[in-house]
Amino acid sequence: QVQLVESGGGLVQPGGSLRLSCAASGSIFSSYAVGWFRRAPGKEREFVAVISAWSGSSTNYADSVKGRFTISRDNAKNTVYLQMNSLKPEDTAVYYCASSVFNRPRDPKLYDYWGQGTQVTVSS
Repeated sequence: QVQLVESGGGLVQPGGSLRLSCAASGSIFSSYAVGWFRRAPGKEREFVAVISAWSGSSTNYADSVKGRFTISRDNAKNTVYLQMNSLKPEDTAVYYCASSVFNRPRDPKLYDYWGQGTQVTVSS
């Protein structure tokens, strides 16, 4: 079993940056792919990014964040990061991390464990 805790959210102006962290405890964290999802008010949960298990050599991004967001992992710290640059108001959402035994899935149904979420608000 894996427990996930997100942090790093907050209020930022358009064009600004934030780095989200997803800290894990429990099972062998490095053996899981880890994804980030977000849910904006009144909208469906949306895939953001995913990183492969072990070395994290493979990543995948939603088109809406490609080139602005970077996902990475530090297995020694049992943590996955989401660096978010050039933030836009439409990035405002609650961001969730989740773990999966599958290879870089984009479908939330393929994820087993979820964190509680962290709020990101992009506004001037």
